[in-house]
Amino acid sequence: MKKTSICQVVSGTPTDGRLAETIEKSPSSANDKLASIGLPSVIIGRIAAILESGEPLVDFPGNASGKLISARSLVPITAAEIGREVALTFEDGDAAMPIIAGLLQTPKFAPHPQREVNLDDESLVLTAKKEIVIQCGKSSLILTSAGKVLIRGAYLLSRSSGVNRIKGGSVQIN
Repeated sequence: MKKTSICQVVSGTPTDGRLAETIEKSPSSANDKLASIGLPSVIIGRIAAILESGEPLVDFPGNASGKLISARSLVPITAAEIGREVALTFEDGDAAMPIIAGLLQTPKFAPHPQREVNLDDESLVLTAKKEIVIQCGKSSLILTSAGKVLIRGAYLLSRSSGVNRIKGGSVQIN
């Protein structure tokens, strides 16, 4: 088996001693070597919303901010992609700077996930496993499986002809 330098695989020129070690040219040993030097991996996230400017907002496991994060994209993103899973990588390993590398595809032979919508004269029930997003222009309502209810908008009004209560373990205003 031919031997090559890992630095030739990564950049074509030696850069430091760790990269210049010689390894056998096989996918598993090259991947093991790359993982050991801490290069960022791909994370599966979801397109949660799209701004009027066309900029996608994403959420992903490990998003400690609790907010949707603006992302750049290597592929065209339209409103039809809201809710789709995407492959995310991060500029300089910074979780605040996601880049959409691509949209995950569903194989044609795989069954589609069940979506439930019940409508009768009394109620409308939408059911999803991870989240439900309702969006119109700059406003959105997002319900997540973790119990979060995110209401976003340029202007928010709450009116009641009776008592208007705000309850919570902790209530923060401003």
